[in-house]
Amino acid sequence: MKGIVEERAVELGEYILKNRTTVRGAAKKFGVSKSTVHKDVAQRLKYVDPQLYKQVKQILEINKAQRHIRGGMATRLKYKKA
Repeated sequence: MKGIVEERAVELGEYILKNRTTVRGAAKKFGVSKSTVHKDVAQRLKYVDPQLYKQVKQILEINKAQRHIRGGMATRLKYKKA
């Protein structure tokens, strides 16, 4: 069981890196919760693959910085449709 979690962390990290996606997007693709994805890439990946962890962390930091902009755009679209 322990090996499966580490493998998933690496797969999630590679997916986020390759597609430059968000935690939510990766969670949807892999069928797991956002909390699981976040824990895998923010905590477990650091010990399993430190190189990949650093690259994924940069993407997550970019996503975090853009989060407020994405939220505003989504709200704008919501009320534009209404």
